[in-house]
Amino acid sequence: MDDATHMTPDEFRRCGHALIERIARYMEEVERYPVLSQVEPGSIRERLPPAAPEHGEPFAHVLRDIDEIIVPGLTHWQSPNFFAYFPANASGPAILGDLLSSGLGVQGMLWATSPACTELETHVLDWLVGLLGLPDRFRSTAAGGGVIQDTASSSTLTALLAARERASAGAVNEHGVGSGPGRGPRLTVYTSRHAHSAIEKGVKIVGLGRDNLRLVDADAGHAMRIDALESAIAADRASGATPAMVCATVGTTSSGAVDPLRAIGEICRRENVWLHVDAAHAGSATICPEHRGLIDGVEHADSYTFNPHKWLLTNFDCNCFWVADRAALIDALSVLPEFLRNRATESGEVIDYRDWHVPLGRRFRALKLWFVVRHYGADGLRSHVRRSVELAEWFAAQVRASEEFELAAPVSVGLVCFRHREGDAFNQTLMDRLNQSGALYLTHTRLDERLVLRLAVGAPATRREHVEAAWRRIAETARGLATGHGAVS
Repeated sequence: MDDATHMTPDEFRRCGHALIERIARYMEEVERYPVLSQVEPGSIRERLPPAAPEHGEPFAHVLRDIDEIIVPGLTHWQSPNFFAYFPANASGPAILGDLLSSGLGVQGMLWATSPACTELETHVLDWLVGLLGLPDRFRSTAAGGGVIQDTASSSTLTALLAARERASAGAVNEHGVGSGPGRGPRLTVYTSRHAHSAIEKGVKIVGLGRDNLRLVDADAGHAMRIDALESAIAADRASGATPAMVCATVGTTSSGAVDPLRAIGEICRRENVWLHVDAAHAGSATICPEHRGLIDGVEHADSYTFNPHKWLLTNFDCNCFWVADRAALIDALSVLPEFLRNRATESGEVIDYRDWHVPLGRRFRALKLWFVVRHYGADGLRSHVRRSVELAEWFAAQVRASEEFELAAPVSVGLVCFRHREGDAFNQTLMDRLNQSGALYLTHTRLDERLVLRLAVGAPATRREHVEAAWRRIAETARGLATGHGAVS
């Protein structure tokens, strides 16, 4: 049997230079592409061979297929005209940090398997506590600490596991979910009707059941109502259930609404309920002191999460998750088989991040976050966030001044929810026409039973000219539809 033909360091150097050049060219060209991919379902696979190659191919052939097959099938999240969902920032420093992580090939499940992987992550997460205005109890030098997860969904799941174990006094881990001798109480979880679907998925995964998730009513601004939360907790206690966790949101997916953290936190402290704060998108804004009001009351939180891979110039995947008491998290998740035992772990003097999330293995994600913070500095990151907020406010001002359009929710940091006054069918057609044009990309939601268009600003390349062009195209396309002429070219 022939040995595998491994890429030599010299070959890697040549191919790497070619790939870096291709990425740099993509950064230069991304604005030229239709933002939303124009391909039909199945068209990419039709161009791929039915079976894997028997023999290796030149790297130049791979690059050719990237240009001819892959790029046409992409929706270009880094386009300055991408206004859908939320930003998914990528930046040069983050890409290079990810490349270095892949090149080093570190498996950071234990401190002992690469001390630098663990200690850099711990230190950078402590940096961010200060940069974001979070309470000192989240620092590793106190009882808490931070860890990098893949997404906020995983952080929510991890918080649910820790909350489940604290509320059941460890009974669920030992005996499982359900009734019967030795088993834990019936546990309930609370979140806003406008919270991310990750909380529902997490409740299902950890075995609490969707029937025990309470979707709390929201106020006119789409934030959780305190009176409704109090009533739901009281009703569950009266029925014999044990409230386990409240998930409050800073920047809901649909409208960017912010739940009243301070009032929610006070209820959670009084009721001895775990408070998890999901600030996946809007959490980046608090790097600017003027936006710290978004997290007023966060000192009551047991856990907190946000995504640098949304708005803080760090490419996917990179989610930051903090706990105020790391012992509660470790107690819920730690398993120590013989093959993982080592002197450093048994000393109790190190952090083993395998105990801080569901997977055992983990990549060296801290490198790209470290590269980003060092390249931009706090002032550069604040400038990026402030520019996005300013551009969103400019767009919102155009909507307010328009007779055809209206705002559908209070303007959140970097996010504008708006709609044409003609109604749902018109707004759906308008969005479809805009997205089919390839000139920009919007997504929608439903608020107060009405279809609403969302414009989220945050791509690194987006400038005033792109937002102005987006507004012109939206307004002109709407006028074309209203007069029966369709979208303008």
